[in-house]
Parts: sequence; C-alpha cells; structure tokens
Amino acid sequence: MERDTSRVIVSHDEIRSILATVASGALGPDDALARLEGMTFVDLGDAKVDVSRGSRTGQPEVVYGPGKTPDQVASIVAEMIRADIRPVLVSRATLEQFRAVADVAPHAVHHARADLIVLDPRPTRSGHLAVLAAGTSDLRVAEEASLVAEAFGLRVERIVDVGVAGIHRLLAHRQALEAAGCIVVVAGMEGALPSAVAGLVSTPVIAVPTSVGYGATFGGLAALLGMLSGCVPGVVVVNVDNGIGAAMAALRILDA
Repeated sequence: MERDTSRVIVSHDEIRSILATVASGALGPDDALARLEGMTFVDLGDAKVDVSRGSRTGQPEVVYGPGKTPDQVASIVAEMIRADIRPVLVSRATLEQFRAVADVAPHAVHHARADLIVLDPRPTRSGHLAVLAAGTSDLRVAEEASLVAEAFGLRVERIVDVGVAGIHRLLAHRQALEAAGCIVVVAGMEGALPSAVAGLVSTPVIAVPTSVGYGATFGGLAALLGMLSGCVPGVVVVNVDNGIGAAMAALRILDA
C-alpha cells in the first residue's frame, strides 16, 4: 500500500544536510534514501506514527492501547498498513478498539487472552523460543510474549504451570529447554522460577515478573526484586507484566 508522502515529516535542515553529504560524494544515493526513510514519521495530530522504526531497529512500533480511543487506534493502524509495516501489533487492546481496527483491517486478529491485536505477521523464520509460565494465572503475560514472538515468525513452544512449588514439573521439560534458542520465563509470587531454569541450561533466559500473587507481592514488585536478586548470573529481567518487552529482547538475542 502506497504511503501518503505529504504527511511524512522530515525537517528541511535534515534533508539539506543529507543532500550536501551526497553532493560531496561522501554518501551514495541509496544510503541517503535509507537514512531519510529512517527519519520519517506521520503526524496525525494526536499521534506521530514512527513508520521508520522497523528500518532502524528491525522491530516496528507497537501501538499501546490504554488511554487511546478506538478511532485513534484505528487511525494509527491504518497509517502503519499504508507504510507496509509488518507485523502491526496493538497491545492491551479492548474489544471496542479491535472493532474499530477491524473496520480498516478486516484481517486483524484479536487474541482475547493476551489483549493483543495482530495484523500481517511475518513469515516463519529460523529461531526457536520456549515460553514458560510458572502458573496458570501467569498465562496472560506468557501468551502476550508468545504471540508477539510468533508475529515475528519465531517458532514458540509453550510450557505451562511449571512453578517451583512442584519442581518435578519443570524437570520433565528439560529436553525442550535445552533445545530452545532462548527462554522466556514468566512468574509472579516470589519470582523464583527464572533462577531455577537458568541453573539447568546454558540458553539465554529472559525473566518476566507478573503482578500475580497475594498482598505482600505488591503487584509484582516482590517477583521483580527476586528476579533482579537471583543467584544465577546472566538472567535478563524486564518490567512487570511486560511480555512484549521479553519477546522483543528474545528477537534481538536470536538475531545477534
């Protein structure tokens, strides 16, 4: 779908600087075009859609649903489709936001368990990710991580309800853990599972604390601090309930 270039913003000073570099011979036309494409965004008034993020980082912008009206979400998604961005992801999305998105993109899929809208996933590629949920109550965040990774073409193996209160359940999946290129471990309560996993395998481990737990867990703070203080070095920890951040970190690790 062709982009409306009248709405793509790059400052005149930035364009002049790049053209001067081309004129001097220090930069080729193709490199200049790539640099310009990496500096563009679309101004919708309420939102400035970063249509060039994917070309800069390999990971396009994810639309954060909370605080946005259904029409705002649909307008942002429409611009991302025009810019040929894939995948298009809307996180923490409501049913009303999905209905608005479906009006501009009938092929959109709403994954209710993860509150995630997915459009135009990328083709299957190399890379194998294991996503572990300590308990069934952690599934919303684990599914968010799984679906985002799948939208980028990764193969995902889901392993559910293997928390440390019954460690034999985890050990039954040791072969699958060793086969994965990266492991995302999602846990609430005291957040002990990532250390247990990282002590079993050499695979990179990304820990995701969740807000699941009784009062003294303080909405995931106990799990977050437990993961940051874990005894196994090298575990990467993302923010509370941040399945998307974990999936994006896994993509960067697998692409390194």
